[in-house]
Amino acid sequence: MATFPTQADVVIIGQGGIVGASVAHHLIERGWENIVGIDKSAIPTDIGSTSHASDFCFATAHDEMTCYTTTYSIEFFDKMGHYDRVGGLEVARVGDDERMEELKRKVDSGRAFGTNVRMIGPKEAKELMPLIEEDQIQGAMYDPDAGLVIPRSQIFSGELVKKAEETGKLQAFANTPATGLEIENGRIKGVYTHRGYIEAPYVVCCAGLWGRMIAEMAGEDLPIMPVDHPLLWFGPYEEFAGTGKEIGYPLLRDQGNSAYLRDTGDPNTTEGGQIEWGYYEEKAPRMVHPRDILEKEEARLSPSQRDLEMEQIMEPLERAMELTPILGELGYDEKHSFNGLLQVTADGGPSIGESAKVRGLWYVESVWVKDGPGTGKVVADWMTDGRVEIDPHGIDFTRYYPFQKEADYIESRSYETAFKIYNPPVHNREPYTAARNLRQSPFYEREVELGGYFMEAAGWERAHGYASNEHLLAKWGDKVPERNAEWDNRHFWRVSNAEHLELSENVGMINLSHFAIYDVTGRDAEALMEYTSVAKVGGDMPVGKGVYTHFLDHLGGVRADLTVLRMGESHYRVIDGGDAGNRDYIWMKRMAEDKGFSVDIQERTTDFGCIGLWGPNARTTLQSVVDDPDALTVDNFPFAAVRDITVNGTPVTAFRISYVGEQGWELHFQYDDGLALWDTLYDQGVTPVGIETYANSRRLEKCLRLQNADLKTDYNLLEAGLARPKVKPADFHGKEAYVAQRERAHQPAYLCTMTMIDNTDANGVARYPVGHLPIMDPQTGKTLVDELGRNSYVTSVAYGPSVGKNICLGYLPYAYCEEGRTLNVQYFDEIYSVQVESVGYKPLYDPENLRPKS
Repeated sequence: MATFPTQADVVIIGQGGIVGASVAHHLIERGWENIVGIDKSAIPTDIGSTSHASDFCFATAHDEMTCYTTTYSIEFFDKMGHYDRVGGLEVARVGDDERMEELKRKVDSGRAFGTNVRMIGPKEAKELMPLIEEDQIQGAMYDPDAGLVIPRSQIFSGELVKKAEETGKLQAFANTPATGLEIENGRIKGVYTHRGYIEAPYVVCCAGLWGRMIAEMAGEDLPIMPVDHPLLWFGPYEEFAGTGKEIGYPLLRDQGNSAYLRDTGDPNTTEGGQIEWGYYEEKAPRMVHPRDILEKEEARLSPSQRDLEMEQIMEPLERAMELTPILGELGYDEKHSFNGLLQVTADGGPSIGESAKVRGLWYVESVWVKDGPGTGKVVADWMTDGRVEIDPHGIDFTRYYPFQKEADYIESRSYETAFKIYNPPVHNREPYTAARNLRQSPFYEREVELGGYFMEAAGWERAHGYASNEHLLAKWGDKVPERNAEWDNRHFWRVSNAEHLELSENVGMINLSHFAIYDVTGRDAEALMEYTSVAKVGGDMPVGKGVYTHFLDHLGGVRADLTVLRMGESHYRVIDGGDAGNRDYIWMKRMAEDKGFSVDIQERTTDFGCIGLWGPNARTTLQSVVDDPDALTVDNFPFAAVRDITVNGTPVTAFRISYVGEQGWELHFQYDDGLALWDTLYDQGVTPVGIETYANSRRLEKCLRLQNADLKTDYNLLEAGLARPKVKPADFHGKEAYVAQRERAHQPAYLCTMTMIDNTDANGVARYPVGHLPIMDPQTGKTLVDELGRNSYVTSVAYGPSVGKNICLGYLPYAYCEEGRTLNVQYFDEIYSVQVESVGYKPLYDPENLRPKS
C-alpha cells in the first residue's frame, strides 16, 4: 500500500467514475503531475452511476458543446479499443408526427454541428434493426457513429486510471471519501479524508450523484438532482451466441415512448445474451437528494441502484412490446432489474467549471458516459489554458445566479427537467413552468392587466407581447404574416410584430428590468474597467458617458458584450444581459483578484429597473414629461451620454443608446419608482412593446449581435464585425492577441447577415425558422467549414416585419463572404436558399439614416 500523500497539485474527488478517470487522463496529457484521486467506493466505482450505465453513445444533440464532447468521446473510446460503432436509430412511430418532425430537426442540428446523422425510411430501419416492427414506425434518424462502450464504461474507467497510475503522475485511493475541504480567503487549500489531509491548490469534484455533498463543504450548492431511471433485462436472448460480440444490432431509441433498447450480445460476454430496455419516467419522476442515498452496506444492489416496482413501468413497457415484440416473448429478469440513479439539472445542462465562491475548486457534474472523455478534455483545457475550444457559457457553473442555487429552486426545476430527458420534444423557446414569478418588474401588475405573454429569463418575467395591442393587427396585419407551421408559431405571439412596426412609426416602451447591473467602485475601479474592456472607458473619458464594449479572453475571443457607464471618477456601472450577468460578474471579481486591484463590485440588479423608450417620437414624448425639455435636445444630449433627469417627479438616469435601431433612451430608475414612470409614459400614449421586438426582430433588422449566440469565445471581434477603428494605448486583457488578429490580411470567417429568398416548404407552407440551421454550399450540399475547422450555422434568426423577410446571422468562411452570394440552409430536413446581404456589420433597415435627425 502506497503511503498516503500529504500534498498534491490536484486532488480529484470521485476518481472511480468515467468522469474522474477522464479528467485525470487529460490533465496528465496537458502536463499536470502529482495528481491524487480519491473515491468513496472502489476504483473503478461499484456504487456510482458509471457502475450500471447503459454505455451507449449518440452523437447528435441540439447544442454544439454536447455534439463536441460526445463526438470527441466516441473517437477516444474507439482509439483506446473500447468502442463498437454499431450505429443507432431514433424512431418515430406511426401517428407520432411531432416526433417525426423532431427527428428531422435533429438532423438539422447534426449537420450544423458536424455529426453524420440522416433520415431513413421504415424499410431501411427494419433492415438495420430486425427487432422492430416495420409497420409501427413512419421513419427514423440513423446515426452511423452511434455505438457502445465495450466491454463496460466501468471497466474502461478502471483501465484509464491504471494507465494514469503507470505514468507515476496519479495516485488513486479507493474507499477514501472526502470528509471536508480546507478553504482560506476564498481559495481551496486542501481536502480532508479519514486517512489524512491532502494539501492542494486545485480540487476537482467528479463525485457524480454525491456532488452536492462536496459543494456543501464549500458553502454552496449545485443545481442538480439524482432521479430514478428504470433499467430492465429480458432473456435469454441467444441470437449472437458464439460471436463474441458485446452488442449485435444497432442501438434503438424509442423516444416517443421515452425509452430505448439494445441487445447485450453473446451470452458469454459482459452482460451476456439479454435485451436491455430502459425508460425515462414521464409522469412522476422519482428524485432523491444525495444526502438520502443509501450507504453501500444498506443497499440491495448498490446505493445508485434502487428497487424497481413493475407498476412504475407497465404502461410504457406494453407500448414497447408493440414496437419490439421480442420483449413479450422473453423472460423478465426481476432480480437484475432496478432503478438506476442518474442526474438531472435545473436547466438541462451540466455544471462544469470553477466554483463561484472558491478559487481552485472545480466541478464536473451531471455528465453522461457518452460525454465523459470529451468533458475530461474540456476541463483539462480550461484548467490549463483558461479557455475551451467551444465557448463554455452553456455548461459554466458560474452561469447560475445565487437564487438558482437554492434548494427549492433546484428541486422544482430539476423535477421539470426530468420529464424532458427523452420526451416530448423540447422547443427552442420552451419556457419552464416551475420556479416562476421569482423576479418581476416594478410595473408587472400593469403588464398583467395588459395581457402580457410572459416568458422567463434569469428569473425575470418578460412579456414578449401584449394582448392589449392586438388591435394593432388591423393596422399592420398585411405586414405581419400568420405562422401556419405550429412549431414556428409555438411560444410566438403575432402581435409582437405589430408592436415592432408601431414602435417604428411612433414611440414604444420595452421592459428591460432583466438587465444585470453591477457597480464597480474604489481606488482601482478605473484600472479594472480599463483592463477588462476593449474600448476606452478610463483616462479622459468624461463622467456622464456610456460605452458599448467587450471583454475578451486572453486569445482574443469575445467573452462578454455589455455597456459601461462612468458614473463618477471611481464609479462605473456595468449593464449586462440577464443570462450572461453572473458569469461576467464572477469574471470581473476574479480579474480584480488576479491583478491585485482594490475595488468593490456590488450587484445592483434588483435595486434598479429599466425601460427602453424608442421610436421617432421618443424625444418629443419624453420632453413633454421632463422638468427640463431642452436638456433632451440632440446638442444637449448626444448619443452615448448619461444624464440624470426628472420625469414627472421621478428621478431617472437616462442613457442615450439603442438596441432596436430607433432613437431613444434606456431609462434607469430606482426599483420602487418604476410603476410611477410606467404610468407617466403610458398616459402619454406610449405603446408597451414586448421583448420580442428588442431581442429578436428589431435587433436583427439592425444587424446587432447577441452574446452567447452570435458572440462567443470561438470567434474574435474582427470576425464578428465589431472591431473598433483604433486600438487604445492602454493595456487590456487579450490585447496582444487582438492586435495580432488585426494584422491579418483577412480573418478565417466573418459574421454575415443573410435573408431567406423563399421560405415556402414542400407542402406550400411559409416557414419562420427557429434554432440553429446548417449553412451549406449549394453545389456540394455540404456544411461550410472554415480553415480552423469551425462549422457554419445560423446563430440568430427572426422574421423582420420592416423588411418582410426572415433574417439570419451566421459565420461564413472567408471564401464565401460575398454580398449577393446564394447559399443553402436546412430546416426540418428541407433545403432553403439564402442570400448574403452583408459581410460584417451593415443594417438591413436603419431608421436613423432614413429620417431627418430630430
